[in-house]
Amino acid sequence: MPYEWIRTEVTDGRPAELHLWPYRSLPRKGFVIFIGATSALIALPLFAALGTLVFWGLLPFLAAAIWGIWHALSRSYRQGELIEVLTITPDRVDLHRRAPNGKEQGWQANPYWVRVTLYPTGGPVPDYLTLKGEGREVEIGSFLSEGERKRLAGELRAAFAGLKAPAPTA
Repeated sequence: MPYEWIRTEVTDGRPAELHLWPYRSLPRKGFVIFIGATSALIALPLFAALGTLVFWGLLPFLAAAIWGIWHALSRSYRQGELIEVLTITPDRVDLHRRAPNGKEQGWQANPYWVRVTLYPTGGPVPDYLTLKGEGREVEIGSFLSEGERKRLAGELRAAFAGLKAPAPTA
């Protein structure tokens, strides 16, 4: 799952913390194997043309195809370096988003007033998930699937409800 609760509750002065990241279906080892296998398969027609002018005519196009695949997969990996970190304390909620280019964005609010909203339609994606507080509404988990956003919405509501519940009296 492309998100993980480090701590689900605010306990002993330690904040609840949630990390979110885009899903990667192809690990680095798979990337190397894929590029190697693709290179080998694309090179097969070159063996028939070894020692001819056709070989030199095909070589730049096949090399460009390999480079294009490598470049596209590398760019996909860089885009996957995005991370969102949500920290919840009794008096503050912080959401930090670090983009692959290093740009950081942040949002803070009082957890008592934070509202978790799941828009089934009307957003840029189905089941658009946002947090609203202190006059600003921010998206969280835009890269998650619809089911994951629904599940996360329930988990976030439970986390905030735990902060808003009155403390037990003795």
